[in-house]
Amino acid sequence: MPKHKLLQHWKMYKEGKHKNRTCPRCGAGTWMAEHKDRFTCGKCRYSESKKPI
Repeated sequence: MPKHKLLQHWKMYKEGKHKNRTCPRCGAGTWMAEHKDRFTCGKCRYSESKKPI
């Protein structure tokens, strides 16, 4: 039987603090995904680059 795709283990905390950013548009409780060169919000599609342009 295949495993359920939605059941995943996320490492969200590092030393007692959440390691991701919250989205400035959506507010508290909505976390931004961390990519190689940017942070993005999956809910409102807001993104911030890590490197200065």
